Parts: sequence; C-alpha cells; structure tokens
Amino acid sequence: MSPTACESRDRGADGQRGVGKTALALHAGHLLKDAYPDGMTQVIILGDPTRGPGNLAEPECRRIIAALDVARQMGVPVEWFALSSGARIALDSGTENMDWTAAVLRRLIEFTQAGGEVNVIVTGVNVGAQSYWNAEATMLMHTRGILIMTPDSVMVLTGKEALDYSGGVSEEDNFGIGGFDRVMGPHGQAQYWAPTQEDACRILLRHYDHTYVVPAERHPRMASTEDSADRDIRSSPHPQLADCDFTTVGDVFSEERNPERKKPFDIRAVLRAVTDADSTPLERWAYWRRADTAVVWDAHIGGFPVCLLGLESHTIPRGGFVPAVGPASWTSGTLFPQSARKLARAINAASGNRPLIMLANLSGFDGSPESMRRWQLEYGAELGRAVTNFSGPIVFVVITRYHGGAFVVFSKHLNERIETAALEGSFASVIGGAPAAATVFAREVKTRTQADPRMLKLRERLDTADDQQAAGIRLRLVEMSAAIRSQKLGEVACEFDQIHSIHRALAVGFVDRIIPAMELRPYLIDAIGRGLARDLSPEEHRRASRGAGAPR
Repeated sequence: MSPTACESRDRGADGQRGVGKTALALHAGHLLKDAYPDGMTQVIILGDPTRGPGNLAEPECRRIIAALDVARQMGVPVEWFALSSGARIALDSGTENMDWTAAVLRRLIEFTQAGGEVNVIVTGVNVGAQSYWNAEATMLMHTRGILIMTPDSVMVLTGKEALDYSGGVSEEDNFGIGGFDRVMGPHGQAQYWAPTQEDACRILLRHYDHTYVVPAERHPRMASTEDSADRDIRSSPHPQLADCDFTTVGDVFSEERNPERKKPFDIRAVLRAVTDADSTPLERWAYWRRADTAVVWDAHIGGFPVCLLGLESHTIPRGGFVPAVGPASWTSGTLFPQSARKLARAINAASGNRPLIMLANLSGFDGSPESMRRWQLEYGAELGRAVTNFSGPIVFVVITRYHGGAFVVFSKHLNERIETAALEGSFASVIGGAPAAATVFAREVKTRTQADPRMLKLRERLDTADDQQAAGIRLRLVEMSAAIRSQKLGEVACEFDQIHSIHRALAVGFVDRIIPAMELRPYLIDAIGRGLARDLSPEEHRRASRGAGAPR
C-alpha cells in the first residue's frame, strides 16, 4: 500500500522543482493494492506549514485550480492535506488574494458538482478560506469526499486571538471554536476522527477500498473474500443490551423470542452479520449527535463494495439539554431531522459509485415540535430527493417493522432501481396497529366500547337505580369504560396488523418478495450482482472483478 511512484505536477510557479516557491505542493500519487495491481491514482495537494504558514495568494490558488483540472482530466480523486492560515495579508498584498481564493471556491464547486471527489485530511489549523474550501469539498449534500480530523486539527473562520481582539465572542481555545470533539464531529461536518495523521491516512486508504473507481470503469472493484455467500446470519452474535435479552441475531427474527417484532435490538449486530466476516466495515459520522439513530457503513457483502444503511433499533438516551417540546430520548427506528440528513448525505455520496443497501426497521419521521423546528420537513425532503437521484442498484429490506412517512421516501415510485424485500414475520403498513386504533379508528373503538355487554348491563342498572346507588354506578361505569376501551384498542390494533401484513404489501406490489432470515445474506449478494449486471457489459463485469477472488 505504499506509494510506488510520485510524479510532480507543479503548476502556476516557475523555478526548480523541490525548491519552495509557494505554500503548497502538488503531486499525482500512485498506490498499489491487491484489487488494483495496476495501481490507484490520486492528485495530492499538500499544505506547507513552513511558508506563512500556508498563506494563500495567487501562486497557491493557481496550483490548486490546476490540481483540480488535472484530477478532472484524469478522472481521479483529490487528496488534500490541508494546513493554511487563509488568504495572505501583507503590506503589498491584500484584497486581490480574496479574489483568488474565490476562484478556487468556484473551481471546487464546479469539480464536486460534476461528481469529482475531494478527500481532506486536516493536518493542523485551517483558517478562513481553507475552512470554506474544506466545507465546499466535503460537507454539502452533493459531495462525495470525506473529511478526517486529528487531535491537532482545527477549522475556524477567525482565530481566537483575532476574535478576542475585535471584541467578538470566542472560546477558551481554537479547538472550542472549530475542533473535532466539540464542533466538527458532533455536528456532522467531519466524517472521521483519527488519533494521528498516520491513522488518518489509513482511514483514507480504507475509504478507497470501498469507493475507488479506476478511470474508464464504472464501479469499485470487488474484494476477495473467504466468507460463504450462503452463510446463515442467524447464528451471528448479538451483544448484551440493558433492554434486550437476545444472544444471537436469529433471536431478532424468531417467532418464539420476538413474535411481534417489537423488541429492541442492536442494528449494528444485524449489519455486521450480513457483511463479509473477513472485511471490516468503515462507519461514517460515528460521532454525529442528534443523528444517533442513523447508521452509515461502507462495507463488503459477497466481495461487493456497498453503502450499508440501518436505523438504530433500541432507545438511545439524549445527552445535554433536552427541550420540553422534544422527545426525552431517541426512539427506536425513528428518523429525526439530523438522522434524515445523515442518510441523505450518505446516499448522495454513494450514487453512481456503489450499490445502496438499506436494512429497515422504520417507524417513520418524528413529528414533535422540536423536530419540526429543526428542519424535519427539509431534511426529509432531501432524503426523498437523494433516493430519487440515486444512480445504481438499491436493495431495501424490511427486517422487522416498517411504518409511517418513510414509505414515501423509499418508494419504488421514486426510483425504478429499488428492489424491495421483507423477512418472514415482518410488518409493513402506513401506520402501526396501535396508533391506527387510537386515531384513525377512534370512532370504531368508541362504538365497540359502548356496545360491550358489560357496559350495557351497567347502564341498565343506572336507569333503575335511586340517587344514592347512581353515584357508585356512574363511578363504576367510568372505570369500566376505560378498561374496556383499552381492550378494544388492542382488538382493533390486532385486526389492523393482521390485515395490513407484509403479505398484503407483497400483494399490492410494495414488496417484491418475502424471504426467510436464513436467506438474507445470499439474497443480498444475488440482488447486488443482478443490479450491477444491469450497468455493466460482460467485458466490463470481468474487468471490474479482475484481481478479486469470487465469493464462495
């Protein structure tokens, strides 16, 4: 995995190579990996901390623009080891540098909107223009690149010293303004954290394991795997949780242990069960607060690189201040605003690159006042747009329960490439039986309650009772009414769930097939292969698999 060739592509400055003329260096890097015996090529931008440090003026900006142009011509990603104090300020240089940083911003916008990938490792303090460039390259809905930070990484618009001097609001240090722990990680602006720069480079290489596409090919190449394609996932371990007694993944789908598919479980255990045992998944945005319920993995299934999505399926405690108008905890299978945003960004990043797999335990979007005030509608709409615009195979599997507005954003009417399956014993309906009975069928529940023989008998007694007896009967009538209503709610809910079963979803065309849990992994591998075959000619399929062992 070490670089074997490194050809200098310096642009925008005259003079001898290797002699510092600007505050950054450019290279076209070449990596050798098992699946890519001919090498993996990237254009590399390196900030130079010895000059300025990393001040940006016309020479630096010209080089960055040239690097992006070279990457677009070659069809390869850009690696940016970012270290810059922003636009150069000197007695003989000022506003013209702002124009040059704007020129870089425009080229970044054009490059990423055309599908270009920029991966950023923040190697130190980034100020002003560099921070904006990092955001433009990696933080927007359409961007594919990743941003990795370390304990030394900071991204700020204005440093603490300047803020203090100008009378602005600052923090105790620059890390409190733009470090990973307090800002960039919890708010989903950085995808990964690494303890050292060396570890950051390892994460970047793992990212390429799942995403790198050789120019003239359409998808990342398959990886070699010894994991059996027909492995039964039910024996895979399930971790101990405070509110869960499952010991294996099979317990989640068991008619004996979880007949109504309502018990909480660990979604990561299910995701790990379907992925190749000899490949380690890479989780994006693991530290994104308020997006805790959404899980995004880059993984391999049957050797195929995929974007694998899931929804956390047990209650997660909220940290920090909890508004009175919001949920006390993050509830199982619920899409909160930042969770929807997280999934939308992941889907956009994978579009046109690798298949999308969603293992669904969804109860819909949260409709609390807090969520509505935090752009629930906007991010839900972004999720629908991401699914609609996705280019490539989408495999959607209902693994336990599937209710609510999530039906809309993952509907086959949004994208004809969606293939939907469901595990035996799962449930799918617009609304669950219990809320349906309490809201949609409230009048039916009331009618059944009033018509119950026990209620009728009490009313008959009330009609013939004297004043002294009537008070006690009325009290008994109220108590009896509440108890019977609870029973009728359960009856109507059960009837609703029986009618709106997964088999009805199959009959009306929402689900393409129903499969047993033991066949989930082989089904996914088959569906991914079929989906990719629609994109590739036979020759392209052979070339994409070159150097990779076929999954057994």
